Amino acid sequence: MHLYLAGNNRLLTETRIGDDDCLVLYKTLSNNLFVTSVDLRYNQITDEGAVHIGKLIEESCTIRDINLMFNDIGAVGAEHIAKGLLSNETLQALRMTGNKIGNKGGMAFAQALQVNGTLEALDLGDTDLTIECIIALCTILYQNTSITSLNINRPILFTHQEETTVHFSKLLKVNITLKELHLRKYDMRDFGMTRLSECLMNNLTLTHLDISSNRITRDGAKELAKVLKNNTGLQHLDLGYNRLEDDGAMHIAEALGTYNTNLQCLVLNNNNIKGKGLCAIADSIKQNMRLSNIYIWGNVLEESACNAFANLLEHGRIHQRDTDVKPYVVDGVTYLCEVDRRPRRHYYWAPSYGDDVPSWQIKMVDEEKHASCLDPRFIDAY
Repeated sequence: MHLYLAGNNRLLTETRIGDDDCLVLYKTLSNNLFVTSVDLRYNQITDEGAVHIGKLIEESCTIRDINLMFNDIGAVGAEHIAKGLLSNETLQALRMTGNKIGNKGGMAFAQALQVNGTLEALDLGDTDLTIECIIALCTILYQNTSITSLNINRPILFTHQEETTVHFSKLLKVNITLKELHLRKYDMRDFGMTRLSECLMNNLTLTHLDISSNRITRDGAKELAKVLKNNTGLQHLDLGYNRLEDDGAMHIAEALGTYNTNLQCLVLNNNNIKGKGLCAIADSIKQNMRLSNIYIWGNVLEESACNAFANLLEHGRIHQRDTDVKPYVVDGVTYLCEVDRRPRRHYYWAPSYGDDVPSWQIKMVDEEKHASCLDPRFIDAY
């Protein structure tokens, strides 16, 4: 059973959970045997409430997924949650995004991962982690064999020497369990991209790499293209909000059109790519029959690029649900408009009704797919 108590869904409630409510949750769920997932995002839980959450993690034997993103948990609360992980043997996913746990909290989670052998997905994005705890987490993952997904976006860095990127590069060279890695807003430049690419050459297990919102240019894209040519295990590559431009896009297109047969999703939003580069990407998609999802909105959509992608959509090579642009014609000229189909569009918030409701928002209660109580049809409009 999924217990959905998110504080940002006004269709369900206008009340946000506080620390006293966490005590009630702890007493209710500690001996509960059918609740396996708890969503507490966007509430008002502080360090005091995190103490009860930590006890719940420590004592519960059924909960597999806890979402605490964007509460008010600090370093002290993070220590209590990490302490609960030391003895927990069932929790598989923990999301702490947006809680300012800082270096002290990050170090607590690093210590917990030395002991915990069941946690598979850990999200510490936007938590003000520093270089010290990031390197500690990276070092622990040399020995930890359970973590398959790690998100540590937007750390607080005080140098431009890319030490954290180099450490993760060395980790990826030897790690055989990590499948998903998010390094968004790392101030990564071409030097870091080169080090990362060198170590990714022989990594066959990483399938999802998010390096968006960095400072990667055409030189970094050239090194990354070598990884794609080597046909590694990468299936999802997010390069959005960098500075690849036409030259970088052409390096990526060359790899996709000739050697790569594994990549399925490519995100190139906001890279200042013009018609030449986008046309090269479109041509490579015609040759690469494996790539199914492509996202290009935010680039310079010249008429040649609009025609190229309109052609892909018209002939069914790319489906409308798998891209973020849609063609339309005005006075005989083809343009592209934006369609919100980004891969991570439901990361922070998701609708409760309409055609774009994710599976986790509405849970099915049996094999006959009867709608649960979260279905908008069962919510009193008054």
